[in-house]
Amino acid sequence: MNKILLIEDDTNLAASLLKYLVNEGFSVELVSTFEDAMKKINLEVDAIVLDWMLPDGQGIDFLKALRKLNPAIPVILLTARAELTDKIVGLEVGANDYMTKPFEPRELVARLRTHIRTYQSLKLAPVKTVQILQAGGIQLDVSTREVSYRGKIIDLTKIEYLLMKLFLENQGHVFPREELLNQVWGLENYPTTRTVDNHILQLRQKFDSSYFETFRGTGYRFKVP
Repeated sequence: MNKILLIEDDTNLAASLLKYLVNEGFSVELVSTFEDAMKKINLEVDAIVLDWMLPDGQGIDFLKALRKLNPAIPVILLTARAELTDKIVGLEVGANDYMTKPFEPRELVARLRTHIRTYQSLKLAPVKTVQILQAGGIQLDVSTREVSYRGKIIDLTKIEYLLMKLFLENQGHVFPREELLNQVWGLENYPTTRTVDNHILQLRQKFDSSYFETFRGTGYRFKVP
């Protein structure tokens, strides 16, 4: 039986979700505050359903803390926020999925089962040999997601890490902004490519800026001179 940590402060929604998930064969641990959620951060579960807004804090802060301890456990973020920018923030911090209230419980269950299958397959997969990507003093350890530059550990967001991994795996390749959005953000119909430019700027500030070449009107290339 798969175990779910449900973090939701809306009493009626929490009660209905708890009943529905139990009827679908899940074991559910329910908490309704940020404080109580933090007490359960090390709880052994198969997935987490997380409300963005809690009475004493934000679910997004719980997610940040969780990802430092467990980068792989599936987290589905629940929120009344419908803006695309909010969705991007949630995904960048580490959510696996995002559902806007109101939603259909059957869809939540379907997504939970999909993410749990993926998570369990990763846990059962044989341990792979350490893979190191490096260039120009940058070293990226795929197994630990640790990135260093000239011997110093560099703190990267999830999106910055994925961008660097993609660049290091494809040195010299010119990526159109739309391709970067598709491969890193997983968004095919994004209203603006400005977010790519902002993230490249952040990488330039953390590494040698000359490594990130701009192709006007097209996109970017990572190339060590």
